[in-house]
Amino acid sequence: MNTLALSKNRNGRSPSSGQIPTIDRIMVEERAAAFEKRSIKTSAKVAGLKLAMSMMDLTTLEGRDTPGKVAFVCRKAMQPADPRYGVPPCAAVCVYPNFVRVAKKFLGNSGVKVASVATAFPAGQMPLRLKLQEVRGAARDGADEIDMVIDRGAFLAGDHDRVFDEISSTKEACGAAHLKVILETGEIQTYDNVRIASEIAMRAGADFIKTSTGKVSPAATMPVTLVMLEAIRDHFSETGLRIGMKPAGGIRTAKQALAYLVMLKETLGDDWLTPDLFRFGASTLANDVLMQIAKAMDGNYQGSDYFSLP
Repeated sequence: MNTLALSKNRNGRSPSSGQIPTIDRIMVEERAAAFEKRSIKTSAKVAGLKLAMSMMDLTTLEGRDTPGKVAFVCRKAMQPADPRYGVPPCAAVCVYPNFVRVAKKFLGNSGVKVASVATAFPAGQMPLRLKLQEVRGAARDGADEIDMVIDRGAFLAGDHDRVFDEISSTKEACGAAHLKVILETGEIQTYDNVRIASEIAMRAGADFIKTSTGKVSPAATMPVTLVMLEAIRDHFSETGLRIGMKPAGGIRTAKQALAYLVMLKETLGDDWLTPDLFRFGASTLANDVLMQIAKAMDGNYQGSDYFSLP
């Protein structure tokens, strides 16, 4: 088996024998495909869809974002559907750093968290001191969570220590805010690289590891997410630390969301079936989930325009 020994752990100390297995591509893809074939019916389906809704980070990350649009997304996150459907609030609203205060104001004491992308999202091409300044500013403005991007250029050049050190420094700059580390799996390309980057992020202090920015294709896929879930499982076995997971980008249907939840349960168990440890990066996904809940409870589909856009 080919292995890679990493030089540091999340406390900056060398692990005793940190080795990362090579990924069996055929096995990962076949196992991931099997989860998509599961059939979930009736009350279990509705419960799963409501759980998925509670795990969503409703996201608006566009150049045309305005305070009004952010406020609209916040309202939807707090009450995604008519109260008669019993749909829980979303986990968080994810915005650019300059909208953190706006989101914080509108979310108030609702329990919905404010997540902010940072570290020169989405490319990550900025000097570290400026990245950390952006992180500190977002945290100071009230962000509960920071979604950072790794330096994919450094990673692909083999400078894993630099990637580790940037994540570690960002974690420190977050203060009390939780840190989600975006690998941008579509750019680091191989399953082996995804596994290595996951390990680096977790050892450097990530509270969550996240597939994608949503700005690069392919974004989240079932096989890539499975590789990351297995990395989390092995890290938990080694350290006892529970790291969260966030697939983001490309998940558009309720059926896909349920397949991800089945994969999560069978890979990491019931302890991870909570918004504290699993999130969906959601923009178009939310409305399809709401449509499927309405169909299951009312017996007929509502049109897509029945639900507000995220």
